[in-house]
Amino acid sequence: MFLGIDIGTSSVKAVLTDAEGAVAGSASRPCTVSRPHPLWSEQEPEDWVAAAIAAVDELRERQPTDLAAVIGIGFSGQMHGAVLLGADNRVLRPAILWNDGRSHRQCATLEETLPTLRAISGNIAMPGFTAPKLLWVAEEEPEIFAALAKVLLPKAYVRWRLTGAMVEEMSDASGTLWLDVAKRDWSDELLAATRMTRAHMPDLAEGSDAVARLSPDLARRWGMPTPPVVAGGAGDCAASAVGLGAITPGDGFLSLGTSGVVWRTTDRFLPNPAMAVHAFCHALPGVWHQMGVMLSSAASLAWAASTLGAPEAELLAPLGDAVDGPSPVAFLPYLSGERTPHNDATVRGLFAGLSAETTRDAMVQAVLEGVAFASRDNLVALGAGAPTVFDLAGGGSRSRLWARICADAIGVTIHRIEDGEVGAALGAAHLGRMAATGESPATVCRKPRRLETFTPDPARAEAYSQAWLRWRRLYPLAKEFAS
Repeated sequence: MFLGIDIGTSSVKAVLTDAEGAVAGSASRPCTVSRPHPLWSEQEPEDWVAAAIAAVDELRERQPTDLAAVIGIGFSGQMHGAVLLGADNRVLRPAILWNDGRSHRQCATLEETLPTLRAISGNIAMPGFTAPKLLWVAEEEPEIFAALAKVLLPKAYVRWRLTGAMVEEMSDASGTLWLDVAKRDWSDELLAATRMTRAHMPDLAEGSDAVARLSPDLARRWGMPTPPVVAGGAGDCAASAVGLGAITPGDGFLSLGTSGVVWRTTDRFLPNPAMAVHAFCHALPGVWHQMGVMLSSAASLAWAASTLGAPEAELLAPLGDAVDGPSPVAFLPYLSGERTPHNDATVRGLFAGLSAETTRDAMVQAVLEGVAFASRDNLVALGAGAPTVFDLAGGGSRSRLWARICADAIGVTIHRIEDGEVGAALGAAHLGRMAATGESPATVCRKPRRLETFTPDPARAEAYSQAWLRWRRLYPLAKEFAS
């Protein structure tokens, strides 16, 4: 048996997989985000640790025999978050998250003062990335920066707490702006630009490498006779790719998680910073990837549910499994700013086309379509050779309606797949398996069973293409309003 633990933004998930790679059990615990000031987004690192242990405790209660048989563990997690540790390994402040926009000024500084930034990192300096967060801390919280000894990403922090090893792997390290992505090594030049050195960084490994073992105390707590091997793991997107079998150049998937991702696997480092496309290492050796990233994907539907005072399922139910065409209302899903293709931390979302006749159903449909249109923007940003067939992952993959809208509004084939909502934790378990057994990625990372396929309906696709062109013209208005 193998265990994957995903340190998400809204929850921590633990998934057990068997020798066939199938999900044999899962548990989760919710997490909360703090937004003490505009543009800020933070979490307490200790909450991740408590949630991870509680989720595995639940598996221990329900499936003690399966958990005791675990020989490999992998971690995945939300990317870019900054956990700052002092010399005594004490957490110095709440973690600054991937969707935090406070460091946009520091991003401009990095772009202006470091001409080699994009060539080495392959990416634009964005507030979500880790490096500008540390420059913000150095300028705004100098006493905390002076006490800084180590910076860990969320999953690396949890792994350290559960194993004692401070290690990071290539996919998550790529999202810091401190990695030379082509060389798969820390860049002394990029570190120095934010007043950092290699001493502040954890060791580097590949995602399928064995980097530690679970602590003996936790192994005893969970009934494991021998502490399992722990893998390097992956950032949540790369872990989802491993879980979806997207390991061959040209493979793609669409994730409707808290954030959204349009993914393409590549056989080499292919930066495209001009379009705000992310070019990162994959979690597997010798493989890279490109991503278009949206900051508010399923988070947009969660926001609508909270604002309208109804559960998501209740909002979706009246719309059924298909709609006739675009909503008369348009929605921009820029609730926390946007990455691809705008790289704009300060833009905010909007509704357009509201009238006295506008219904709740029309607004909910517009939210789903706004995320699909943003996904289309991401696909366009990937450029020539972008995939035209996508497996659907993330919590939004449970909705047949959303899958249908994505197929029509993006103009691609969409597959709903088995266990699509646990892709990152599943991928983490696969990495734990490779670390423990030495099996190859081709053996372990098989594509999931496809439950249903949606292809674009010609009439609806044409209507959505026209609606998307109108939708794109709303961005300058949203930008002007936000300013």
